[in-house]
Amino acid sequence: MRILTPAALLSAFAIAVAVAGPATAADYATREVGAWIVAVSSDGRGCFVTRTYPEPRGTTLQFGLDIDGSNRLTLLNPNWSIRAREQLKLDFRLSNSAFPRHVAIGIAPQGKRGFVTDFGVTFPRSFATSDYLKVRRGEVPVEELRLDGSGAAVAALRSCVDRQRTPAVGKPARDRGDRIPLDPFAGAARRDSRK
Repeated sequence: MRILTPAALLSAFAIAVAVAGPATAADYATREVGAWIVAVSSDGRGCFVTRTYPEPRGTTLQFGLDIDGSNRLTLLNPNWSIRAREQLKLDFRLSNSAFPRHVAIGIAPQGKRGFVTDFGVTFPRSFATSDYLKVRRGEVPVEELRLDGSGAAVAALRSCVDRQRTPAVGKPARDRGDRIPLDPFAGAARRDSRK
């Protein structure tokens, strides 16, 4: 299981909440799947689903999946007092699995406060088939959210991620090999690797 560092989680979250660039938006349009919104992350290396729950709590859940298989779960709420970069141990429970004392990092974007965390590669499947998500901080309940429609949302999320893996028709794949010389140890390393 690959767990991201706190700095990597914050970077991943910043990329996910930024507005997708024009090239990315053209490849995969933001779409609604029931109560969920599926969109491309601004770096084009993944996608996320978002759902905002009604008042009085008004919590926003965001689940992101990257082309490398990494994922992150974010919960935001305008009423919370968590501080940015605060490290927490929270208990996460889905209807089909549990993640006790799981590390989460505090964030404070767009006038809301919340946390971001990541899970192993099996989490998206568990999330998709779960009826609810319950989060606790020790004995204190943090949030209890219904996940109805999450199966269809995660299917659309995976489709979006697959589109990011595959270059759009008519667009050449990026070739990063031209930066690396054929013999980087030669006296005057040539930069032309296409020779």
